[in-house]
Amino acid sequence: MTDPASLDAVQLSLGPVFQSVLPVSLAVIMFAVSLSLRVEDFVALTRRPVRFAGAAITQILLLPLATLGLVMVLQPQPSIALGMIVVACCPGGNVSNFFTHLARGDTALSVSLTATSSLLAALATPVSILFWSGLYGPTRELVDALDVDALPFVLQTMLILAVPLIAGMVLAARAPGLAARLRPVMSMLAMAILVLIILGSLAGNADLLLMGAIAILPTVILHNALALLLGYAAGWALRFDVRGRRAMTIEVGIQNSGLGLVILLGALGGLGGAAAIIAVWGIWHLISGVGLAYAFRLTDHWRQEKLAGGAP
Repeated sequence: MTDPASLDAVQLSLGPVFQSVLPVSLAVIMFAVSLSLRVEDFVALTRRPVRFAGAAITQILLLPLATLGLVMVLQPQPSIALGMIVVACCPGGNVSNFFTHLARGDTALSVSLTATSSLLAALATPVSILFWSGLYGPTRELVDALDVDALPFVLQTMLILAVPLIAGMVLAARAPGLAARLRPVMSMLAMAILVLIILGSLAGNADLLLMGAIAILPTVILHNALALLLGYAAGWALRFDVRGRRAMTIEVGIQNSGLGLVILLGALGGLGGAAAIIAVWGIWHLISGVGLAYAFRLTDHWRQEKLAGGAP
């Protein structure tokens, strides 16, 4: 099995064609996300402003903070640590809404949180990546070595994310029928572009990255478990009901890792360790999300059986 440390020697590089497609793929991803955003999705913000603010802070600030703490404890290779931070700084993934529904959680809260983190992602994601990676010595040195110019990185990423995000929301508000028809098409297009970019970046390094991905799976599982536990603990501390705690658990544990991977390839050197962490997270959080959703459903079943058994 490949030592995770060897992943630091791998730098995923894209040809000029793929490199030019990266900004387009970012725009397509955000446009596809924004087509699902409606004013009604922010209803939890008006109904439960204090709790909702606490939930949003958990996802946007506390998850990166907890990730930084985990990185300091585990002290993984610098590129792996950077990948963990990038994942934590990404907005919630839309699939969390489905998992929350499957878990019989508060779907409205989940949708509101995903919508909010996606809306704020244009500014929050690039700023958060630079801020949190700068608080850990090895990742700070790694980013410095990549010669990432902070202001251009933030402004360029913000522009690429914000324009399609606003355009999609305007289209969804003005022409909801057209937005509904475009949504599956744009989602499939975003996925297809992302797959092509991944395949293009893997050229010559697929075997090493695959073996390295297996080696770092325990780190990904631990990181994802921490995110899920943080979500549940925050839901309990904010006094959400059972359905709200389930939504918080899943929302904090499911991130838009595809967005993080494209940012990594486009602006952060395509480091092998970081790419492996983000890619493995993208697979594992689907597995953990489905498993957790059915675990919650099983809990409901046991509770109902217990109540039925105790009935006169």
